[in-house]
Amino acid sequence: RWVLSLQCKGSRNFMSALRRAVEVDFKDKDKHKSQGLYLLTTGIPDQETHTISAYVAEVCRGFDLQLHVCLFTVMKDIGSSGVIPARYANPTETASAFKEIVQAANGRFHWFGEAGIFESDDITSIVSEMEKAKNYSQKCAFLMESLKQRS
Repeated sequence: RWVLSLQCKGSRNFMSALRRAVEVDFKDKDKHKSQGLYLLTTGIPDQETHTISAYVAEVCRGFDLQLHVCLFTVMKDIGSSGVIPARYANPTETASAFKEIVQAANGRFHWFGEAGIFESDDITSIVSEMEKAKNYSQKCAFLMESLKQRS
């Protein structure tokens, strides 16, 4: 519920926010088996993707940290809010950049917008598990049918 009371503010200075999160805000990080950060964003960070990926890979290697990204694509003009970001990328380029960052962090990527879900690692995993279960079920049914014919 507390999320509903939050107001959007800040910048796209991803490195500054990430450094604060992992170097200041993670208290007692050694006492936990794993920790996760969720980045809720609508655009690409100000810094270059390879720089962020390298830092994220180094930080996550130090302790069991996963970075998960939820990218929300808003379908309106870039300058409609009056704020032009320091770095711009179209939605596909932005998603690609965050996928690279998430891979370096051993996290999950979710991309959605007003029209629905465009991509989600969780949904992809669920669909994969369902396909495996369906294939297993079909093999079992075939095996059972083969056994019935032999009897």
